[in-house]
Amino acid sequence: MDKRTFLKTAGLASLGATLNLTSLKSAVAAVEGQDPWQVAANEDLWRKVRGDYTLKPDYINLENGYYCFMPQETLEHQIQHMRRINYEGQYYMRTARQKNKRIVAAKLARIVGADPDEVGITRNTTESLDLVIGGMHWQPGDEAVMAEQDYGAMLNHFKLVADRYGVVNKLVSVPNHPKDDQEIVDLYASAITDKTRLLMVCHMINITGQVLPIRKICDMAHERGVEVMVDGAHAYSHIDFQMADLNCDYYGTSLHKWLSAPLGSGMLWVRKDKIDNVWPLLASGNFDSNDIRRLNHLGTDPVHVDLGIVNAIEYQEAIGLKRKEARLKYQQQYWTKQLRDHPRDIINTPADINRHAAIGNVHIEGWDSRELADTLMQDYRIFTVGINRPGVVGLRITPNLYTTLDELDTFVNAIKALSA
Repeated sequence: MDKRTFLKTAGLASLGATLNLTSLKSAVAAVEGQDPWQVAANEDLWRKVRGDYTLKPDYINLENGYYCFMPQETLEHQIQHMRRINYEGQYYMRTARQKNKRIVAAKLARIVGADPDEVGITRNTTESLDLVIGGMHWQPGDEAVMAEQDYGAMLNHFKLVADRYGVVNKLVSVPNHPKDDQEIVDLYASAITDKTRLLMVCHMINITGQVLPIRKICDMAHERGVEVMVDGAHAYSHIDFQMADLNCDYYGTSLHKWLSAPLGSGMLWVRKDKIDNVWPLLASGNFDSNDIRRLNHLGTDPVHVDLGIVNAIEYQEAIGLKRKEARLKYQQQYWTKQLRDHPRDIINTPADINRHAAIGNVHIEGWDSRELADTLMQDYRIFTVGINRPGVVGLRITPNLYTTLDELDTFVNAIKALSA
């Protein structure tokens, strides 16, 4: 290969490789102009979406909360990206890597109306929030506020900073069925003192699916001089929101969850004027103090994942986030409405459609949640996960766009049979 040919083919792993979504786009075009809630009940469209995935037929998968499958075409492109990165090797790393990372960050930022300079690519929510928790300039006696229902890894990191720096962690317990937003706001407000430095709150609680009033919590905390870090693991590309509407200071999410990006992809958002307040946990090279890249420098990383994120965004945009959110809420209400008034069944997720999306949690009185999950798998071939946390005992049920109503009917009938 001569020099000219090489330069033409170099950058094969660029962002130019796009998905062929002709069939999906045609199906979506047929519902163009319809209200998203009307589209949510269009089974023809969602059967087409299901056909884009290769799903294991051995059981019904209702545990999509850990991470979500990639559509088959996204997966095939990810494999191509791996081949192409291997083909270009260090040439790509030295000439295209950082440029493409910024392009990907800009695409992620656009989904939530954020400034690309406030977005960094990470490997997951845990890493994103760890960078903030561990990078705060803690002093002995500083206080942090969080909830018992928060993700365990984040609670554990706060325990580490308590042991290392003398931080005092104050826990609240979020009710599963609050009477209104103010009850939640007042709950967090009650834990704040003049020593509180940081408040962590889930955008969507991972074990129940409850969506919290983030803007109101942030406004309350800021009035008291407290910064807010939001765990958005299950909200980004699940519900439609703009970062400016939240008014938080830090936001972390996992892209391999509801965006269905490659496994090991996440995002950290830090308000521009807060970036230099966070101490990098990893040596970051020659970045300015207000450059978010100083916070997430991982050395040589699997850059093919960055390129797969773009394909995941393509697929989501072909469907439309508003339609996606409506379908996920429709699915949740489809099964929860059948069980809310059923004897012995307890739904641990609010009924208000503004307080949930796809995730729901159900418990049967008298059952151990993990034994219930095992029974569903063994006797009904339904895979889910049992939750046993403060205030929340039950099964976390997380369908996705590829889940059919027939599968949800099978689940509902199984729960009713086990409740009898």
